[in-house]
Amino acid sequence: QVQLVESGGGLVQAGGSLSISCVTSGRDFRRYNMAWFRQPPGKEREFVAAISRDESIIYYTDSVKGRFTISRDNAKNTVILQMNSLKPEDTAVYYCAATPAPFTGNTLSTGFYNYWGQGTQVTVSS
Repeated sequence: QVQLVESGGGLVQAGGSLSISCVTSGRDFRRYNMAWFRQPPGKEREFVAAISRDESIIYYTDSVKGRFTISRDNAKNTVILQMNSLKPEDTAVYYCAATPAPFTGNTLSTGFYNYWGQGTQVTVSS
């Protein structure tokens, strides 16, 4: 069983930056591929970014490429999403997710991930 706890959300003005983190429990963090999803108000949860166990594979959704950076610290059981040049449309609850499965064509799907955090709110004001 893996437990994920996000932190670092908040209110930021458009153009600003914010870093959110996800700490996982357990000793096997290196087994898991990790991802960030977000759920804007009134919309479905959507993929944001993913990073493989060894950081050799990274994916971003098109709308955040060049602005967001996903990274992980395996020694601290932590995955981080650095968000720069934030826009009001980035406003959402951001969720951390984990899976022991290797990346496949379903990597961007919510159904691919076994474990989820409770979410952290990110609000970008215009």
